[in-house]
Amino acid sequence: MESIDVLSEKLSTYLDPRQIEQVNKAYEFASEAHSGQFRTSGDPFVSHPIAVANILSSFQVDEDSLSAAMLHDVIEDCGIPKKVIEEQFNKNVANLVDGVSKLDQLHITSKTKANAENFQKMILAMAKDIRVIVVKLADRLHNMRTIEHLDKEKQKHKARETLEIYAPIAHRIGMNNVYRELEDRSFRVLYPTQYRQLRVATKKNRGSQKRLLKKIQRTLEKKLVDQGMPAYIEGREKHLYSIHRKMKENNRSFEEIMDIVAFKVIVDNPGNCYKTLGLIHGIYKPIEGRFKDYISIPKSNGYQSIHTGVVGLNGQPIEFQIKTEDMNEMAENGIASHWIYKTAEGTETNPQQNARRWVAGLLEMKDNIESSEEFIESVKTDIFPNEIYVFTPEGEIIQLSQGSTAIDFAYSVHTDIGHHCRACRINRKLAPLSVPLESGQTVEILRDEIPQTSPAWLNFAVTSRARNSIRSYLSNLRTSEARKLGKKLLDQSLGHLNVKLRHLSKEELRSVLNGLGVRSLNKLLEEIGLGKRVGNLVAQQMMSFLNKENKKAGSHTIALEITGTEGLVVNYATCCKPIPGDSVIGHFTANGLVVHQERCKNILSVRENPAECFPVNWHEELDRDFSTDLKILASDEPGLLATMASEITHLSVNIESINTQELDVGHIEFILTVQVKGRDQLANLIRNIKNLKNILSIQRIHDQEMREARTLH
Repeated sequence: MESIDVLSEKLSTYLDPRQIEQVNKAYEFASEAHSGQFRTSGDPFVSHPIAVANILSSFQVDEDSLSAAMLHDVIEDCGIPKKVIEEQFNKNVANLVDGVSKLDQLHITSKTKANAENFQKMILAMAKDIRVIVVKLADRLHNMRTIEHLDKEKQKHKARETLEIYAPIAHRIGMNNVYRELEDRSFRVLYPTQYRQLRVATKKNRGSQKRLLKKIQRTLEKKLVDQGMPAYIEGREKHLYSIHRKMKENNRSFEEIMDIVAFKVIVDNPGNCYKTLGLIHGIYKPIEGRFKDYISIPKSNGYQSIHTGVVGLNGQPIEFQIKTEDMNEMAENGIASHWIYKTAEGTETNPQQNARRWVAGLLEMKDNIESSEEFIESVKTDIFPNEIYVFTPEGEIIQLSQGSTAIDFAYSVHTDIGHHCRACRINRKLAPLSVPLESGQTVEILRDEIPQTSPAWLNFAVTSRARNSIRSYLSNLRTSEARKLGKKLLDQSLGHLNVKLRHLSKEELRSVLNGLGVRSLNKLLEEIGLGKRVGNLVAQQMMSFLNKENKKAGSHTIALEITGTEGLVVNYATCCKPIPGDSVIGHFTANGLVVHQERCKNILSVRENPAECFPVNWHEELDRDFSTDLKILASDEPGLLATMASEITHLSVNIESINTQELDVGHIEFILTVQVKGRDQLANLIRNIKNLKNILSIQRIHDQEMREARTLH
């Protein structure tokens, strides 16, 4: 256990005595408040806040952050009011302690609505003072360092939460040292076997590469000294979880991942970064496509460096990261580096500016999103930024997430430009709005006077800003679309009872609306269209109000023709992926009518309930594609995938995705997601693929599921 004296000694290197006195006072306050309390390790509880403050001291944070670190558990664990902390210290400290305490009360691992709301609260707490999340990350880091004292179930819960939420946030605000350690410690808890195996393998690999690394290092150091550019050079090791992730995502072996030698070269100024790059390229041959200039165009979290890949000795690839000492400090500690709050006149660093812009963007995002679940998904998308950089026709650089399209570009420039976008030019040539952009391209948006926003854009918009702006715009149109659908449903239901809505008098209509508890006919139609009321049940209720003695209870349900014009309120289930020709049924949800296959296991329990399900039919003239999944078992043969792909495209069928899995020696399984017009086209596709050489079996995955559901039912 570190003492307050050791901490004070550390703080004396950058804080004045008055500031250190405040931190010591906070320690005394915490020590008294936590008197008699112990951690699961058996240590006095006050050892934890001291440890958190020690972690923060390495970032040279201000005295208020350090005081908050000391006091962060006194509200929750000791019942001390926020007002007392403000009286004893100051308002900043009290707010920070309160913010961290509220985060401690949140449980954000599960995807339930309540926990999504908790995550939303956590993110928004950052907006008030971003120091809250920095203190919280230090708190979480110490908890992960001492996690072995918890029982196994709690360890896994905390590790998963750390891996999914806190590590990505640390990465997003540039605190890479914290990010890497959080990931590795979570990895150790969640996947102990893989962790041990990788640790042993990396240690062995490190030993075998030691001489090679030394040789490369000496060669480069000599060249730099000869050029009057002394530099610090060190081998850059990948952390264990990143190796595990790359092996899993890229389906590569450990040897393939570790076959790349990596160095970090630290020089004294940005100009020498570029000179060093030229020197390295003079010694080793550059690898095409492996050069990145993050000095001219920093990453969204403020990261700056030059990256280059070259061919080294014996053809082995080598990665170099070239940066200044300040850039390296920023790369490791991000927003916490050279903390802005330590001086009143301090100016914000790049990571700090970017972090604040990010948080401001989160607030804007919240205003455009109604659902907490949507908010958490948007944020999760946003905290994994792989960036591309494109240009406006005027030469302005626009930073976007990898995979972004012209729609994302349009909304990033301005929301109105996004709404009025009708087409785009990429490098002066007309291109589809759905084409993923690449770094270095020039993008021009062609606009229309009338808004062109389409729900189809959600299929290829990537950035949170674009998706949420589209949803926000469409929600304003949703009302009129819902009324149209609601009127159609109600007219059909009343028609089955030999009644027409337009034949009702004003008095009859007023009586019906009063009985149903709605203020207007438009409101009633809107609720039916959005699935909040069931059309045939409303029709029966209306008849009961109009003619009690001839109450028509138990009337038959009727079918709704599904057309493409109702896309805002009629959706197709992703669990069973219905296509035209399937027997289908509509399920009422809070978001409208969702069409399932009739035997879908997800609605078996409610499909006979008229309050939840509604018969639907396919329109004969539907002109759109529907996704469905195929499972193909085949004998492994070179060129088989290309042959299948050729056959599929020959039938004018689009391939959404292909996943492969080797089952055993000589056998391979393909999972294909394709887009078809209906069962006839799908049957033709299956027949043609089945006739190919080496194909052992092919089946539609959801057909198999329906057969199993029928058996269960």
